[in-house]
Amino acid sequence: MAWNEPGGKNNDPWKNRGGRDQGPPDLDDVFKNLFGKFGKMGGGKGGSGKSLGTVGAAILIALLAVIWVVSGFYTIRESERGVVLRFGEYSQQVEPGLRWKPTFIDTVIPVDVTSIRDQASSGSMLTEDENVVRVQMEMQYRVVDPYRWTFAVTSPEMSLSQALDSAIRYVVGHSQMDDVLTDGREVTRQRVWEELQAILEPYDLGVTITDMNFRDARPPEEVKDAFDDAIAAQEDEQRFIREAEAYAREIEPRARGQVNRMNEEAQAYKERVILEAQGEVARFSELLPQFEAAPQVTRERIYLETMEEVLGKTSKVLINTKGGNNMMYLPLDKMMEQKSSSAPARSSSSYQSLPSSSGSNSSGSATQSSGFRDSRFGNGGE
Repeated sequence: MAWNEPGGKNNDPWKNRGGRDQGPPDLDDVFKNLFGKFGKMGGGKGGSGKSLGTVGAAILIALLAVIWVVSGFYTIRESERGVVLRFGEYSQQVEPGLRWKPTFIDTVIPVDVTSIRDQASSGSMLTEDENVVRVQMEMQYRVVDPYRWTFAVTSPEMSLSQALDSAIRYVVGHSQMDDVLTDGREVTRQRVWEELQAILEPYDLGVTITDMNFRDARPPEEVKDAFDDAIAAQEDEQRFIREAEAYAREIEPRARGQVNRMNEEAQAYKERVILEAQGEVARFSELLPQFEAAPQVTRERIYLETMEEVLGKTSKVLINTKGGNNMMYLPLDKMMEQKSSSAPARSSSSYQSLPSSSGSNSSGSATQSSGFRDSRFGNGGE
């Protein structure tokens, strides 16, 4: 039978008799009753309750001590170094690995000393020639001293950003606009790097700058097209210079080879001419005694040998008449043979007429150069 049905005596679970619905009891009363029962269990026999309270307090203290010890373990990663503060004052620096610190006494601040960090800066700046340019640069740096990085300044990232802005504006303000936009970008980048290092040195932030990147430099939009054309012209100039240098590297060895070959040929020609001259001198030296013994005969012989050498290279016909009138003879059959023969044969099949000596008394028949030589020998003997 339910407690609230007729005849159930209205005994509700919260002990509200007589049908008075007063709701559930207060939680404070419930806990008081519970602790009272535990108090009766501990205080029923004099000193045993006191010893049970001492044991509970010891267990609680031991539990808190274990929690305190366990909470002190921490790990420093390989790329980090730990800055230890004891009661807020710098104590030491710890290396990577599993470490322990007394909780509520030491505080550890891990600092990444391996990763490369970056800091960018951009803005519109006034150049030395009173032109406005928009410059974007990016700095890359790495922390080398965790203690200085943590305590040298209040906000090291903000200090780096402000120092970078100051260095860029100083360098751009002392540079020409054309230098910043065209061929002076590398010089500007290097000057910003040096200026930034000079600014950061007194602060001793514990960082080292690894690189400085010149990301962009643009003129005002009103003159952007003109400066784009100027930059394109600069690039074309550099390209033409590189092409010319490549062409020079290709042609120069070939020209040196030709110079060496011409020098060798000239040296060989010089030696050949010298040797030929020496041979001619020797030959004339041998002819000198013969000329002194018989000048007329020697003169005629030299003349005939020379004419034989000259006429021997031609194949044209010489007609020598008795009266002294010469007649040109054109051998058509020899000319036809000349077309079908080789070069040496063509040289031996051509003819040429030469005037005869006024004192010759040879017959009117056609003779070769050898016959002419015999005739001259005959006349020379008269």
